[in-house]
Amino acid sequence: MELSGKTVLVMGLARSGISAARLLYRKGARVIVHDSKNETDLSAATEELKKSIECEFHLGQDPGILLNRADMIVLSPGVPADLPFLIRASESGIEVISEVELAYRYCKAPIIAVTGTNGKTTTTALIGEILKAAGKVTHVVGNIGLPFSEKVDEIEPGDMVAAEISSFQLETTAVFRPEIALILNISPDHLDRHKTMENYIAAKYRVFGNQVRGDILILNGDDPILSRIDPPGGVHTFYFSRSRALSEGVWVEDGYIRMNLGGGIKTVCRADQLGIPGTHNLENALAAAAAAGLAGAAPEIIADTLRTFPGVEHRIEKVAVIKGITFYNDSKGTNPDSSIKAIEAMPGATVLIAGGMDKKGGFSEFTAAFGSKVKALVLLGETADKIAETARKQGFTNIHMTKSIPEAVEKAYALSSQGYSVLLSPACASWDMFRDYEERGNVFKEAVRALEKSIE
Repeated sequence: MELSGKTVLVMGLARSGISAARLLYRKGARVIVHDSKNETDLSAATEELKKSIECEFHLGQDPGILLNRADMIVLSPGVPADLPFLIRASESGIEVISEVELAYRYCKAPIIAVTGTNGKTTTTALIGEILKAAGKVTHVVGNIGLPFSEKVDEIEPGDMVAAEISSFQLETTAVFRPEIALILNISPDHLDRHKTMENYIAAKYRVFGNQVRGDILILNGDDPILSRIDPPGGVHTFYFSRSRALSEGVWVEDGYIRMNLGGGIKTVCRADQLGIPGTHNLENALAAAAAAGLAGAAPEIIADTLRTFPGVEHRIEKVAVIKGITFYNDSKGTNPDSSIKAIEAMPGATVLIAGGMDKKGGFSEFTAAFGSKVKALVLLGETADKIAETARKQGFTNIHMTKSIPEAVEKAYALSSQGYSVLLSPACASWDMFRDYEERGNVFKEAVRALEKSIE
């Protein structure tokens, strides 16, 4: 793609936008950066960009006046594609693409793209660790925290790319085509952005929409939505399942993880030997084993990595044990289904900290999952009242409202006894109170450590 001399508008000055602007500048484009926030709010980001590239900033203003100047528009994931300005741009022939699409057009290596509602970060990181253990130079990028466009110029033809891709990033792809596409699961999420489940599913399906004969699609064989997919002709589909044996794919049978990826059935390891807890992580491990195996990793290397992989930060991350009470950071639990899985992974009596930005979904299944395990519920954020009302309708009344993470940590500790777990798993996005789930998780960890220090 030739960008020399063209004017490209980057919308959104978060990590992806900064990385996209740098890549565009390196490729010779004139870069304009827009964000709805003003320069005061974005001073750190603007200073960072000014040190590395020359660009024009258009902050806190209507982007409409830029329409006649842009040859292309690149979106950060947080910018909705249905903004009236972007619709007008598309109608006038200006290409609107995601940062992932931009990076893909310059990528020289095969891509394993991982999407789904839950488990993307863990699965992508695990694929990366397996492939690295197999001796392959592997770049782990995307929604996992390191923007694709930040690394793409370092990627060589013989390398591998493991990319976590969100629905926000997929909805403005055009020619993006991973050699291996993986969809972990589908459940309601981001309906505030996508409006309907049909739109959300359609965005996820774009991960394989451009695949061709010889490419690979990996699907969860236990997911009722994914089992109905009809992939493009010639695309080889493999399934993974923890509930039934398969003729081809990766599955659990008699307590063992087994695989057949075209070379006969091979046993990987015992399912109870995984280094990360929870049945959802067993599914993530099966998916990662399939992707890494199809990319050339041997079963014994897959097994060794599954046994030793400790998990990822902010996903059921053990933070501390204080007076016999174990604190877990699951700030990555940004939807009800993800948080249900975290609750299921807890070893016993649990005080749950939840609440955050309202993504216009329901919480009835979430609160129904409390069962006898969740002993108390500590809430904060804009969904606090909504979750509390849902829980009370189901007969759960030990509910406590707080205004901050440190207050929630102190309240959860006071409600706990020796042998309890305190779990931060919000079931909501973080953007009502925090920059992202990582900041929320870090604030939680700081609060736990401050509590630990105060009672030493």
